[in-house]
Amino acid sequence: MKLTLGFSPCPNDTFIFDALVNKRIDTEGLEFDVQLGDVETLNTKAFKAELDITKLSYHAFAYMTDDYQLMRSGSALGKNCGPILIANTEIRNLKSAIRNLKIAIPGKYTTANFLLGIAFPDAKNKTELVFSEIENSVLSGKADAGLIIHENRFTYQSKGLKKLIDLGEFWETKTGLPIPLGGIAIRKSLPSEVKLKVEKLIRKSIEYAFANPEASKEYVRCHSQEMEPGVIQSHINLYVNNYSVNLGEEGEKAVNKMYSIAKQNGIIPEIPEDIFVS
Repeated sequence: MKLTLGFSPCPNDTFIFDALVNKRIDTEGLEFDVQLGDVETLNTKAFKAELDITKLSYHAFAYMTDDYQLMRSGSALGKNCGPILIANTEIRNLKSAIRNLKIAIPGKYTTANFLLGIAFPDAKNKTELVFSEIENSVLSGKADAGLIIHENRFTYQSKGLKKLIDLGEFWETKTGLPIPLGGIAIRKSLPSEVKLKVEKLIRKSIEYAFANPEASKEYVRCHSQEMEPGVIQSHINLYVNNYSVNLGEEGEKAVNKMYSIAKQNGIIPEIPEDIFVS
């Protein structure tokens, strides 16, 4: 059986999926047609139900529960790993100033934009860009501020950009829970045994990557965007952890908490209770 599989070229995803797509583990009769894309591209494909399995933002998933369910393996979820709002200079009284700022964001349905909306409801003037273009947009003055994710957490300071707020810290202070950034969703209509097998294989792929860290290096490196080895490893260390292997009780609680807050704020529609594969 062949399944379409979408994930990003970022080091955390290529590290997670290397053993699976390059058959370092037994895929138990399943084949995978890989489609790479940034998070908002993957979100867009998922809105059209184009992929059988896909990485997507937890924010976007709330709008596609008719077609997909979440898996407990493969997530980007943790602490001290949230999106950061940056600018060329420090901005005083950010809460009042933000309504006048033109902000570059990595996508309307990213979890980063969801957190920005929770922290700053008055932040309305937003421009959507591919995440890797946001730093340059701020540096050039095309945007007053930028909402950065992924490896840009490790590069913005070297370019002279200033942190206005870490929205991961905001979330953790507000909830005491890890921040759910992205998860893996699978087509709801697939047989239960296939969904459970894929969930198991992703978990085994991560466990293999942890046990054999050298195995995935070439696959990760060839897809990373102009990253130094140290940045690549820092990226993996930040976004791939025990929650990636299995969300567990605390991970699921964090996801459900995010949806509860989003619903209270009118950001997402009602979602069913059975959002996870079972």
